[in-house]
Amino acid sequence: MASERQHSPGMSRRALLGRTAAAAAGATALTATTAGPAAAATTRDVDVAIVGGGLAGLTAARDLVAAGRTIAVLEARGRVGGRVVNLPLAGGGVTEGGGEFIGPTQDRIKALADSLGVATFATYNTGKNLLYKDGKKTPYATDGLLGSVPPVDVAGLANAAIVQASLDDMAKQVPVDAPWTAAKAAEWDKQTFESWLNANAVVPSAKFLLDVACTSIFSAEPRELSLLFVLFYIAAAGNESTPGTLERLTETAGGAQELRFVGGSQLVPQKLAATLGDRVVLNAPVRTITRSGGRYTVTADGVTVTARRVVVAVPPPLAARITYDPLLPAARDQLTQRLPMASVGKAIAIYDTPFWRADGLNGQVVSDTGVISSTFDNSPPDASYGALMGFIEADEARKLDAAGEAEVRAAVLRDYVTYFGEKAASPTSFVLQRWNNEAYTRGGPVSIAAPGVLTQYGPALREPVGGIHWAGTETSVHWMGFMDGAVRSGERVAKEVLAVL
Repeated sequence: MASERQHSPGMSRRALLGRTAAAAAGATALTATTAGPAAAATTRDVDVAIVGGGLAGLTAARDLVAAGRTIAVLEARGRVGGRVVNLPLAGGGVTEGGGEFIGPTQDRIKALADSLGVATFATYNTGKNLLYKDGKKTPYATDGLLGSVPPVDVAGLANAAIVQASLDDMAKQVPVDAPWTAAKAAEWDKQTFESWLNANAVVPSAKFLLDVACTSIFSAEPRELSLLFVLFYIAAAGNESTPGTLERLTETAGGAQELRFVGGSQLVPQKLAATLGDRVVLNAPVRTITRSGGRYTVTADGVTVTARRVVVAVPPPLAARITYDPLLPAARDQLTQRLPMASVGKAIAIYDTPFWRADGLNGQVVSDTGVISSTFDNSPPDASYGALMGFIEADEARKLDAAGEAEVRAAVLRDYVTYFGEKAASPTSFVLQRWNNEAYTRGGPVSIAAPGVLTQYGPALREPVGGIHWAGTETSVHWMGFMDGAVRSGERVAKEVLAVL
């Protein structure tokens, strides 16, 4: 949702594993201010049809238009941004319901935002973090000799540090463009991350840190993930010149949660879509993609597009729901059957002021219990109001999928009171975004791979099928699951298409 995170427990001198909420970037939508719903029974003839108006699809559209090609972007929702969305607040302003953070080596999303005039500001990180474990609340500094290491026992810290170093070392052996070709790919892809942790994180408090990191980064439980997939994800948390590390995934300062966007992250896809004008068609979920001769017909609600090439820039599970004629190769279809979305929601409570700051807290929590086990201070840069944001992830998210908003709100506020005191019980407003229940996402922040998927089906992830090309953050070789990965995938697929047009 993918998305996808947060500063929390780390496992190195500066930070041992933390609670992160990966912010992925997307595969869907625009705003009504820059494009309207598709007119009934309209047709368009273009060079390239693009399915999905998230950051990936819009970036590809930008580059193709700049190269002189004609395009049409078909977006299922009534907005752009996909897994990146601004949620309006009752008192004015917005808060982010999906991907929101960026950090070092996320060069492409930063360059895109800069080009559109969308500024950044530092995620609030002044004061102490909170560790809530075994019923005890412990504030801890993030700028001492051990950085943001949480106050668990010494044996646990030592074990966690060894585990983190091992994961980073193994990740260095994984080619980001083809993780299934790693020398130990078969060995790593036949086991879950859970089984590997059970054998290596042998101190209970170390296992706690790694479990928290896993659910924070992936919004999935360790039992759901292939070890090879986890190692690839770590390797991908960098750029062409900087290897990825687990610490970069989990950190706030110096990590993937370092910066936010002034005005909310959805401003980036909104402004990008505005440059494309009526090339972006909203409320147009794609139903079929048909090849006839050397051309493709893309049929969506209310609009049909014929094109020489098609870019599908939506999450793999949603790409699988489109009907293709002729059928996609079995390997591609089998791949999409095996890449489910993880499970995530965000709950944001709004207060008159960020009252926790007066108590010397930065709003970031790591907890071993509750519906919300990871929080952030989501207040605006001028602190004109306070916003506490919490992630509902993995098993906890699934437990609440069928619950009403009032029930979720009550559970979330109980946790906020536990962490921040009685003032947290009475927000002025409350905003909830549950990605599992979103029709054109069905989870987040990212698709995940269980054992056996990458080694058996990985090559089909980006391999074009005739004139159909694949984009979206899941296809990126750097920062998969994040907004930066989505932008990178759009840039890559545009080059790929231009090379054959």
